[in-house]
Amino acid sequence: MELEWKDGSEIRVRADGREVMISANREALLSLAAQFRALAEGKPGDHIHYDDCNSLEEGSSAMIVERTE
Repeated sequence: MELEWKDGSEIRVRADGREVMISANREALLSLAAQFRALAEGKPGDHIHYDDCNSLEEGSSAMIVERTE
């Protein structure tokens, strides 16, 4: 799945112990919503990798979102 981001998207992910904090501006939230919708319409096992090399701000924790059932 190709990730599309609205211009100006900024998103950071921080994992600290048992908590994960996702901080995003409006453009990034709208982009994530579209990506999650596409993932929901996919098949079980489909997933999206997010990291600071392809979509997250520098220093962010990597994140994988996977479709189940």
